[in-house]
Amino acid sequence: MQVHNKKSLLEIRRALRVKSTPAEECLWQEIRNGKLNGLKFKRQHSIGNYIVDFYCASKRLIIELDGEVHFTKDQQEKDKLRDLNLTEMDFKILRFTNTQVLFDIEQVKNTILQ
Repeated sequence: MQVHNKKSLLEIRRALRVKSTPAEECLWQEIRNGKLNGLKFKRQHSIGNYIVDFYCASKRLIIELDGEVHFTKDQQEKDKLRDLNLTEMDFKILRFTNTQVLFDIEQVKNTILQ
């Protein structure tokens, strides 16, 4: 069973890359091409039926950026279930708000490195 980058999610992943938020673009510019301690990140990577914002395979690390839609009770419950499922698959998850990325990128990068 294919867990990473299912072909059925390819078009959705591509569309998400095209419609990146300013926060996603900001973080991507800071972590792409091994800029963050040589770590290789992929963006809009699928794991199971989930598409994660950023993924570092060598660390089994998922980074999610949360905009306003994630602040609703319904979405927070979905995010909690999603995080639980991914954690049970032995992935680590870091969540940052768009505001954190846009206004304190150095702290975000330090947290990722820790």
